[in-house]
Amino acid sequence: MSENTTQPARPQGLRLQLGLAFLAFILIGANDGAVGVLLPSLQAFYRVDKATIALLFLASTAGYLSAAVTSGALVERWGLRRFLLLGTSSFLSAVALLTLHPPFLLVLGVLLLLGFGVAVLDAGLNTYIAGLPDNTALLNYLHAFYGLGALIGPLVASGVLAVGLGWNSVYAVWGAISVVVLAGVLGGFSRESATPPAAHPEGAAWRAALRLRVVPLAALFLLVYAGAEVSLGSWSYSLLTEERREAALLAGWIVSGYWLGLTLGRLLLGRLAARIGNRRLIEGCLAGVVLGLAVVWLIPGSVGAAVGLGCTGFSLGPIFPTTIALMADRVPSRLLPSAIGFLASAASIGVAIFPWLAGNLAQQIGLWTLLPYVMVITAVMLGLWWAIGRTPSSAAPPAMISLSTD
Repeated sequence: MSENTTQPARPQGLRLQLGLAFLAFILIGANDGAVGVLLPSLQAFYRVDKATIALLFLASTAGYLSAAVTSGALVERWGLRRFLLLGTSSFLSAVALLTLHPPFLLVLGVLLLLGFGVAVLDAGLNTYIAGLPDNTALLNYLHAFYGLGALIGPLVASGVLAVGLGWNSVYAVWGAISVVVLAGVLGGFSRESATPPAAHPEGAAWRAALRLRVVPLAALFLLVYAGAEVSLGSWSYSLLTEERREAALLAGWIVSGYWLGLTLGRLLLGRLAARIGNRRLIEGCLAGVVLGLAVVWLIPGSVGAAVGLGCTGFSLGPIFPTTIALMADRVPSRLLPSAIGFLASAASIGVAIFPWLAGNLAQQIGLWTLLPYVMVITAVMLGLWWAIGRTPSSAAPPAMISLSTD
């Protein structure tokens, strides 16, 4: 567990900031979780095949990368408040445009903006909480709220579609929530001073972070992890409705069960890392992923799918936040924002590439390939985690850059 290396806000202000962070991650999770339910409607509305609609993942990731690669420098130069305002405003603008039924090519452009906003919120809030006391538990809670949002997202999307509203109505809901987040950031974070640019030459912290072996290894690990998580979350609805002929509403509930498992895993297993260690926790989680996928694959019917996807989500849950928390212990504090930005950008690449590959496999071979595909990805994750465990630890300096909001 890392020590308190940031200057925290007063208790009341800290609670407000944590609440806003949790709400923002509910919003991000809801948007991500709804994508799988909305894909068939988007595909039908724009009259494109699975491989073409999967370009949405690539467009979103391009926007994500444009923010993530500069997140460390922007946090230091602008301060946390303005950085988060940029992310929330970008997200709000993007979902507002999506409510207007734009042409498909314009949708790809709008998703660039949406991915940009998500990246800014993701990197800023992860960096802030990673510098607080008890960061492993807090980061697991933060990402548990992402899972809660991802649980809510399919329910909202399937409910909206079930009552006859268009897919764009879902983005109106996200817009309303993002207005609340924007107001909260304006009122909950003070106008802190940014670090003078001369103190941290642009690109220096980025290059120094990459020279630490644990950072590129962890980035590659999260790239594969994010690909597995989002591939399963985005395409399992299509697998259940098109391959297994489940009712649309039931399939939506089963996919929500996957995200519920993800949330519960983060809530219940986050503190277990302090007792058994990060390495054992994640190795056990990876074994649980394989078990859950095997249940979905080998036991046909809605019960097997619900139990297996729930188990898989539960096992995947703690992996991302535990890896982020590991960075606070293994990376010098002055490099932490750049390291987390790099990890976030790598994860965004996985979010684009692996679901896109899953869509192409589904188009060319069949949706049944989803489960063995994710099993192979999980095996790769295990090998990468073993390599991370063999990297030497890097002692962190006692003072982190201040993201204080006093």
